[in-house]
Amino acid sequence: MSGETLDPLIHVPARLQIIATLAALPSGDTLTFTRLQEVIGLTSGNLITHLRRLEVAGYVDVEKTGSGIASRTVVALSDSGRAAFTNYTALLRVLLNGA
Repeated sequence: MSGETLDPLIHVPARLQIIATLAALPSGDTLTFTRLQEVIGLTSGNLITHLRRLEVAGYVDVEKTGSGIASRTVVALSDSGRAAFTNYTALLRVLLNGA
């Protein structure tokens, strides 16, 4: 793993929390935006901004249904997001072990 660097998109603390939270779910499971916000502790605007960056990178899937008061947004870690997080944590372990 020499020469590899930690994924800067995941390395941002708020995005790392988002990815780690979603990675703890079984593949294909989702969290509502509201529940993710409660778990992470970010403001709505802050969470939206970070989710957009992760969605553009293909790391998360965001699905919005309904409109107005009946709207609902769910978030899931994509397969490429799960792979990126696996690579991130493997490299982090190597760095922490001093190898």
